Amino acid sequence: MARRCPLTGKGIQSGHNVSHANNKTKRRFMPNLQQASLVSDALGGVVHIRLSVNALRTVEHNGGIDAYLLGIADTRLSDDARRLKKRIEKALAKQQKAA
Repeated sequence: MARRCPLTGKGIQSGHNVSHANNKTKRRFMPNLQQASLVSDALGGVVHIRLSVNALRTVEHNGGIDAYLLGIADTRLSDDARRLKKRIEKALAKQQKAA
């Protein structure tokens, strides 16, 4: 499982621990990834996705996972997020056709 957020692309960064004597040792900065359950109106259920807390805040700010994915370009999303976006678009098209 990659330590990368599928929505924002946040991943591992590297840097140094710096001591008081200015000794530098390598370290890794890990993204704050959390398992989240987001409600999708288009899919009619819950979507389980592992994303960063920053992405979770952005999704909630934009009005949910459906609105966020429909409003962002495909090139900025990971493959898993693109598949989810296609499922949402397909479900919305089906609902439009039925109405």
